[in-house]
Amino acid sequence: MLAAGSLACGLLLTPVSTWAQKVKSAAFSYIPEQSDDRYNQRVPRKTLTLPNGGFLILAHKSATEYAVERYDADLKRQWTAALPLTAEQAIDGFASSNGQALVVIYQKNGASQTLSAQAVDLSNGQKAPLKKLVEAGTRDRRPGVAFSPDGSKLVAWRYLTRDVQIRSISASVFDEKLTKLKDRSYDFSDQGAFFSTTLHVGNDGTQYVTLVSDEMKKLTVRRYLNTSNDIKVMSVAVGGVFGGKVVNVFDSRFALQPDNTLYAAAICNERESGLYHSLKVVKFDFSGEGDMKFAPEFRFTPEYLAETNKASGAAAKRLEDVYLTDLLLTEEKQLVVVAEKKYEEGGDNSPGHTRELHLFGYNEFQSPTWHSIIGKDQVAPAAEGFSSIGYRAAVFGQDIQFVTWEKIKNKSDLYLRRVNAQTGVVQEPKALGLNVAADQNPSYVKDFTAWLDAKTLIGVSRPNKKSAALMLNKIVVK
Repeated sequence: MLAAGSLACGLLLTPVSTWAQKVKSAAFSYIPEQSDDRYNQRVPRKTLTLPNGGFLILAHKSATEYAVERYDADLKRQWTAALPLTAEQAIDGFASSNGQALVVIYQKNGASQTLSAQAVDLSNGQKAPLKKLVEAGTRDRRPGVAFSPDGSKLVAWRYLTRDVQIRSISASVFDEKLTKLKDRSYDFSDQGAFFSTTLHVGNDGTQYVTLVSDEMKKLTVRRYLNTSNDIKVMSVAVGGVFGGKVVNVFDSRFALQPDNTLYAAAICNERESGLYHSLKVVKFDFSGEGDMKFAPEFRFTPEYLAETNKASGAAAKRLEDVYLTDLLLTEEKQLVVVAEKKYEEGGDNSPGHTRELHLFGYNEFQSPTWHSIIGKDQVAPAAEGFSSIGYRAAVFGQDIQFVTWEKIKNKSDLYLRRVNAQTGVVQEPKALGLNVAADQNPSYVKDFTAWLDAKTLIGVSRPNKKSAALMLNKIVVK
């Protein structure tokens, strides 16, 4: 095992030849999504695996139609549920539970903004009547929705503001049959003028309101029960004045687990210079009397910048454009925090880039044990945003798998890397043998990448430049 704070080498120069067998492919139609915010997709995962086998896909069939489709493990389509959409509508959420899939549809008209849920029966694809979840005025902020980890609960909300500042949130909690369980109001009158907030809902319907507050220096979680009016609060300062320099939260990410434990990570930077200062990780456990564990900070030192440049082959003078992207937890409660460098060249319709992955490993006691930097260099046309570049990750035991679309040694393909969550050891990238086309047309859609199990992946790609059509692939890893 690597000692605490050591570097697991991420500069991997010689990928091994193909080590997967493409078992089956099927025709697939796809219309690229249009979004004003290419950094933050509203529905980044459009393939959902099912516990009894097979998977669901949220397909964009045409400019006016989406569809939920169920496939078995051999890519045989079992049913299709069409979802016609008007120009005033958009998809804002997609989840599944034991008995049904839920698609959240946003609509804006002259009088209001609404979020409604479309339930689809998993056994036969039958659609239930559309159910309105929340309504807001056209001048209000866009309403939001969040699902529980198992998809059995959802919370929909609208913002109440004064002079563009959030004063409170009005929310409703629903079960998987869209029966309302609770109406709630979350008050922020005690907050200052500048804070960020997000809602999460547990599998039991408990709500967790997360805050970055106190002029972006403090991480706070408030717990709201459906059976009580008691509000439990946990809070920790991650910013402040260090060495005479004001440090605050630049980027943050919260991840609620099925047991209602909530993990938070924050990249902090120096307010005046913008220099990256440190990574801070907190575990909020509301069971019993409640417990909060604050991991020792990881400092972004000049030595860390040198490691990053070595892994990426760059000569950057400072860390920048690195954002938190995942908090991955193993069954043994070892945490891996993932950040990725992503940016646009600048100007309208400029290409998007994603570069190195930054991984930080913590043991079950919240102690940092290793870090690793995986070098990669991906670029995509502006029309695709970041839907084809970046990565997908999944956890299996101590093994974390990362899939990327890259061109390595002149070979354009999907590549799989395995990272040991306990030691931080990164295996060299392995080509999956799809020979993905590399040109200006859509070649790979990351949103549809999913794992049926530790050795079976689903992905959507275009096999060569001569082909105009995307294919739905099932890949079995040897």
